[in-house]
Amino acid sequence: MQRLLCTIGFTGKTAEEFFTLLSNAGVQQVVDIRQNRSGQLSGFSKHPDLCFFLKKIAGIEYLHEPLLAPAPELLKKYRRTKDWNSYEAEFLAAMKERDVPASVETSSWSPRISLLCSEPGPEKCHRRLVADLLAAFWCEQGHAVEIRHLVSPRRKRAKPPRKSIGAAP
Repeated sequence: MQRLLCTIGFTGKTAEEFFTLLSNAGVQQVVDIRQNRSGQLSGFSKHPDLCFFLKKIAGIEYLHEPLLAPAPELLKKYRRTKDWNSYEAEFLAAMKERDVPASVETSSWSPRISLLCSEPGPEKCHRRLVADLLAAFWCEQGHAVEIRHLVSPRRKRAKPPRKSIGAAP
């Protein structure tokens, strides 16, 4: 199976940019990997509004998967220290402890998903780390996976390149 694994953050995007990026990529399902999906700064991506907007605007399904979110303490520590290397190591250790991705039931997920978090870009966001974990897991199962980070057109120069991994379709 060919899988498209996108990532997107809502910060720094208008609602129009956000929904257009998802639609143009052909995303069929958004998997929300935020711990707190109802924060006051979430705007159009606040729960339960996001589920409604995704369905009405773009025909996209919504799923919340908090097992893929960082622990609140880890996120607070990162915001205080800004030490990405430490955050990344601790987050990946937590994922290993939770047996992610094997413990996440992804068989019912669409083959064209986008992981959702808040950061404007994937460079220093756990969604990039989760995408890499999921892609490697799916590749071990014989799937071909393309990872695509959906960023605002204003951020194109900071966007990491697309990468395809795994078996041929």
